[in-house]
Amino acid sequence: MIIVSGKIFVDPEGRDGYLAGCAEVVELARKSAGCLDFALSADLVDPARINVYERWETDEQLAAFRGSGPSDDQSAAIRDAEVARYRVSAVEPA
Repeated sequence: MIIVSGKIFVDPEGRDGYLAGCAEVVELARKSAGCLDFALSADLVDPARINVYERWETDEQLAAFRGSGPSDDQSAAIRDAEVARYRVSAVEPA
């Protein structure tokens, strides 16, 4: 299992618009083969931060969905980002 997790930073006044523009991407991801979960959300305490969480079955399925990455408009809105990919070998109940 692959988990992509991190944070994206945009101008605070543009965060809601950025997230609204990502709704279709979230819907498409969740319908994609191998997608177990996909979420982008506004941070509760930092008005510039967007939390990223993705869970995929394989690297290949993640790569097939990603294609060329975010649109030019989305990329231009990102001021900073810290996103990492994690490989999970086992899952246990919490």
